Amino acid sequence: MLTFTEENYLKTLLKITLDSGNAEVGTNELASSLDVKPATANDMLKKLKDKKLVDYEKYGKITLTKEGRKNAMNVIRKHRIWETFLFEKLEFSWDEVHEIAEQLEHIQSQKLIDKLDKFLDYPEFDPHGDPIPNKNGELKVQFKKTLAEVNVGTSCKMIAVKDNSTSFLQYVVKVGLGINNKIAVVSKQDYDAITVIEINGKQSSVSQKFAENIFVVCNECDIEKNCREEHWKVK
Repeated sequence: MLTFTEENYLKTLLKITLDSGNAEVGTNELASSLDVKPATANDMLKKLKDKKLVDYEKYGKITLTKEGRKNAMNVIRKHRIWETFLFEKLEFSWDEVHEIAEQLEHIQSQKLIDKLDKFLDYPEFDPHGDPIPNKNGELKVQFKKTLAEVNVGTSCKMIAVKDNSTSFLQYVVKVGLGINNKIAVVSKQDYDAITVIEINGKQSSVSQKFAENIFVVCNECDIEKNCREEHWKVK
């Protein structure tokens, strides 16, 4: 059985690879994501390597083994199912569920998670727009961009957030954004990439950091309908 810390390392490794599309993760990148020192991350990675959950050389690139990816996917599945349950059935707000699910994701009962999944009618996405792996570890991967990558004069639709922290999610709500809201990119400053966006007729200025943490698809697609690169091409 894995410790909570080991599960968190595996989960974070998988999330980084899913977000970047790169199977390899740097030690410093992992340490930064977990808010620990590289030396601390290195010590844990040695333990994970001994358990054959990662392939890794000291301070080199890290890849998940097949067993490591399986374990990581299971933790992510539990986390996102708990978030969905808390949001849909217990009426927690989307900025509250992440911290609670961080605790609940370490419950070991697979039967409980499978029954919860069935009770929720097998949801494909959590309240933040993240795909939920099924019991076979299969994940619905959707083409998406960050708001920072969207050109001025283009409209798009928000489908997910990259940052699940309470402060960021509350800020997203304050700006007037939610899942499947349409966004028009009005302007972008060359100097600091401050971006003016329009949501439901109201304009707001947002930072580059904000824009990099909002995932969007083309205006014709949404969280359920898969977007493709060619959808963004000017016709």
